[in-house]
Order: sequence, then C-alpha cells, then structure tokens
Amino acid sequence: MSAKGRLVRWIAFFITLGLLGYSLSVALWASPPDADQGNMIRAFYYHFPNWIGASVFLPLNLIASVAYLILRNKDTTAAIQADALALATAEMGVLYCTLGLVSGSLWGKEEWGIWWTWDARLTTTLMLWAIYISYLLVRHVSSGSNRATICAVLAIFGFCDIPIVYMSTRWWRTQHPAPVFGGEGSIAPSIALPVWWNVLAWVAWGLLVASVRYAAELRRQQNEEAEALDMIRSLEGQESQHA
Repeated sequence: MSAKGRLVRWIAFFITLGLLGYSLSVALWASPPDADQGNMIRAFYYHFPNWIGASVFLPLNLIASVAYLILRNKDTTAAIQADALALATAEMGVLYCTLGLVSGSLWGKEEWGIWWTWDARLTTTLMLWAIYISYLLVRHVSSGSNRATICAVLAIFGFCDIPIVYMSTRWWRTQHPAPVFGGEGSIAPSIALPVWWNVLAWVAWGLLVASVRYAAELRRQQNEEAEALDMIRSLEGQESQHA
C-alpha cells in the first residue's frame, strides 16, 4: 500500500473510532431510559444498527457475486477483485446478522420472557444467517476451482430471503414489533438520535474492516494466481528441455 493509502486508512480509522466513542456515550449515558422499556431500550441502539449493517453489506455481496459470475471468463483480474469483495462483504454481513440475532434475543428475554420464538421474522432471519454461514463454510472448507462460483450462487440464493425477512411483519402476524422506521410503529426523538448515531458509527466501522479484509483477500488471491502461473511456466520449461 502507498503512503497516501496508509494515511487515508489511518484517517478513516480515527474518524470511525471517534464516531464509535460518541455513539457509545450517547446510547449508554446521554439518552434517557424509555418510559416502557427502561434501560433495556439501550439494546435497541445496537440491535437496529446491526440489521442496517447487514442491509448494507449483503446487497454489496450480491453485486460483487454477480460481477464475479459475469467476469470470471472475461477478465481474470476484475473477477478476482469482485470475488475478494464478495468474501469481505459476506463476512461483515454474517457478523452483523449474528450480532443482530444475539441482541434481539437479549431484548426478547427481557420483554417477552423467552430467548427465542419461531415466528416469521425470527425464522426467516435465522434462515438468512444459516445461508450465509454456509457461504463462509464453503469458502473456508472447499478448495476446488469452482468454490467462488458455488459461493456466488449461494449469495444470490441467500439474497432472495432478504425481502421475505423485511416483509415478514407485514405478511404474517408476528411477535416481532412493527417497523419503527418507515412502518406502522413510531419512535421518540430521544431514541431516534442515539439509534442513528450508532447506525453511522457501526456502518463506518464495517466499511473500514471490510476494506482491510478486501485488501488482504485480494493480495492472497493475487499471490495464489502468481504462484500457479510460475508453476505452469516451470512445468512448460521442463517439458521444453526434455523435448
């Protein structure tokens, strides 16, 4: 990485760190307890941003996966870049999904008295998480030449579940609360402010981490390709000597 690139990354790191610190202080100390939920509302300040994060990175994963399928037989360099981006965004999407499920379970235990209920929203969300976990398992367990293609198809299949998750509270009667943004629910300004600060902070953090993972994966794949080409040249050289 060039000196300019390192400088930009460090600036992004400190901006993100500042956003995380400020959003944490707003969520935990500056905002008042909710009239109905008390201090448990603070779990929502992280629960909602986690799902916004998933809503950012999983569509990016879809775009990168489709790009890979289009480019894999046309432009190897661009295909490798798309595949590296697909992996980085899938990892962040799975992380946000996991945090969203955990924070939702903590909230559900306090509000409903149970850790989990098999209603439409939670079940379709768990299916989404399982599909992308399968994506990562294929990535890290399989070593075949079709690994990236299989993962790209899985990404397309997994993305089809996202509209179902989003619409589940509208299509079926669920225990999950109605959407508070853009839906039938409502939210007080004292709650909206820390929520959106945390959305900004955690999406910024995710973009920073994804950029680091993208660079690392791209470098790994480029080195792997270079080693394969060197091996092919070496074998061709040996064959020419024997001939």
